[in-house]
Amino acid sequence: MQPRFGGLSLLLFLLLAASPCSPQEQEHDVAGALHESFLRCVANVSPTTADPSRIVHAPSEPSYPSLLNATIQNLRFASPRTPHPTLLLTPATAGEARACVACCRRHGLTVRARSGGHDYEGLSYRAVLPRSAGARPFAVVDVAALRDVRVDPARREARVGPGATLGELYYAVARESGGTLGFPAGICPTVCVGGHLSGGGFGPMMRKHGLAADNVVGAEVVDAEGRLLDRAAMGEGLFWALRGGGGGSFGVVVSWTVQLVPVPRVVSAFTVRRLLRRGDQRQTQSTLRLLTKWQRVAHALPDDLFVKAAIEPKLDSAGERHPLVVFKSLFLGNCSGMVAEMSTHLPELGVKPSDCRDMSWIQSMLYFYGYTNGQPAEVLLDRTLQPKDYYKIKLDYLTSPIPAAGLAGLLARIVEDRGGSIDIDPQGGAMGATPESATPYAHRRRYLYNVQYFVKWGGDANVSYEDGHLGWVRGVHGFMTPYASSRPRAAYINFRDLDLGRNVEGETSYEAARAWGEMYFRGNFRRLAMVKGEVDPEQVFWSEQSIPPLVVADAGEKQSESGLVLDS
Repeated sequence: MQPRFGGLSLLLFLLLAASPCSPQEQEHDVAGALHESFLRCVANVSPTTADPSRIVHAPSEPSYPSLLNATIQNLRFASPRTPHPTLLLTPATAGEARACVACCRRHGLTVRARSGGHDYEGLSYRAVLPRSAGARPFAVVDVAALRDVRVDPARREARVGPGATLGELYYAVARESGGTLGFPAGICPTVCVGGHLSGGGFGPMMRKHGLAADNVVGAEVVDAEGRLLDRAAMGEGLFWALRGGGGGSFGVVVSWTVQLVPVPRVVSAFTVRRLLRRGDQRQTQSTLRLLTKWQRVAHALPDDLFVKAAIEPKLDSAGERHPLVVFKSLFLGNCSGMVAEMSTHLPELGVKPSDCRDMSWIQSMLYFYGYTNGQPAEVLLDRTLQPKDYYKIKLDYLTSPIPAAGLAGLLARIVEDRGGSIDIDPQGGAMGATPESATPYAHRRRYLYNVQYFVKWGGDANVSYEDGHLGWVRGVHGFMTPYASSRPRAAYINFRDLDLGRNVEGETSYEAARAWGEMYFRGNFRRLAMVKGEVDPEQVFWSEQSIPPLVVADAGEKQSESGLVLDS
């Protein structure tokens, strides 16, 4: 099902198609006519917007490339060959965002919403197919300017715009609460709230307090009709879908209200490394035993304790690559408590008081990102901390530990040329205690770990060079097939992966999309599609992995789905 063209837009296209101009001239005329018509539409829908040209940007304008590229984080999709939006829209208020969506609908443009540009496949700002191959014209509604953060310590809540970064949110929460409150979300401070909350959002406090999306208590969204709706107006079905159903399917969220969580004034963290010399079988076997024991206990540790593992290559002075296993932990308590817990549950790691650091919660967010030398909290306000790179990321979930043979295979692959790194994060705790149907994020009970395969390269867009890196990450994902979850093999929408499948232009269907949709959402995918069928049946919000609409006429089935319990 495709969105209908607005009458004005269709008339323009028909008139220009009948003109004697060349195809290039016609395309230029169409773009110019669309731009002018869109400016008038914004002025009509949002009369308080004095200068619509501040919001509406066409490819012919000098400012367009810099605005488009400003938050493209994955340089794979910053190429001139990448299909770009017909219009780039930059609203600064909720009312302007409403006008942008309403005018897109009137002009037959599908909508993609962008906040921080960290979408791993770039679907918030680019199409996969060029226009000549049948891709529909689309506009990007970039909400980067909607970045206010207002903290209410008494209510333990914060209202935050989608364009605010996690770093900005963390900084404001710590400052306004005097260090007594925090928020359970990710470790990358430049990721924006909009995309992070839309897909779930896990981080080092998820075992204690769940996902970021689990702690959303309110939202305002611009829907497919261009209406601005709060939680009461949108209804609980749409509110449920927004909290983990993936960005870009249901509307443009212009503000989130999140529940803050108490944090101790002193938390602690450690990083312990085990470097393996290639060919040292004794050392390798010892590390394999350590990783095996860690897998047995990390998901079942006390909820206050998060201990992750990473495997990465380490270059020696001769340029040879060796496996490096890194254990990193956050404990919601001081170092003496941390060491006692580790001595009880994982003595094989040998954590000593000298390995541990006491710090504030806000400092722990810097620590997990890699700032371990006492940098000030203001570092979190730097929206350019993360360098732009070429990269590809894939993710698996584990329902049982990786056996020794699998771990040995990962150690061997981590030192391959053009390889990357592997992170393994434990779940359990609040993640396993939360019902699978509570939010769209379905990987709860029985899902012990998520495993992230990450490869990046810088400064070289050569296709053959890229293919080597892509081959590595896809090869590791393939190698892990016997050890990963199955029926279906689970994936995570915030680690979007087009290798799993995608919607086809003009042929988006629920049945076809189940192949990848149930990997992301399990049984919750059907409920998401039903919400889509209710709020956006014409697919104004469309991308290659947006939720397709499923229209169910039976009121009894709708009632059943609204209270569906999916745990098994």
